[in-house]
Amino acid sequence: MESKITASEASRNFSDILNRVKYKGEVFVVERNGERVCRIGPADVEWKSAPALADSWARLPKPDPGFWDDVEEGIRQMNQPLPVTSPWDKDS
Repeated sequence: MESKITASEASRNFSDILNRVKYKGEVFVVERNGERVCRIGPADVEWKSAPALADSWARLPKPDPGFWDDVEEGIRQMNQPLPVTSPWDKDS
């Protein structure tokens, strides 16, 4: 969705507009005297073809030999049932 703003509003609030574009992905159409002048929005995302992506992926460093063991251990621990009583509850 595009928000229409006047050139004066854009000038007064430029920093805020840039933050909203960068962090929220908002798009603004700047108008002067009711006529569209420009559009302010996120910069184009660099797209890669599938072969270029596969090439980039192939050049990533390989995980160490114990990596998948650590992943499996993390999953195992994550799937353990929660304790019935809290470890912070102590008998006085």
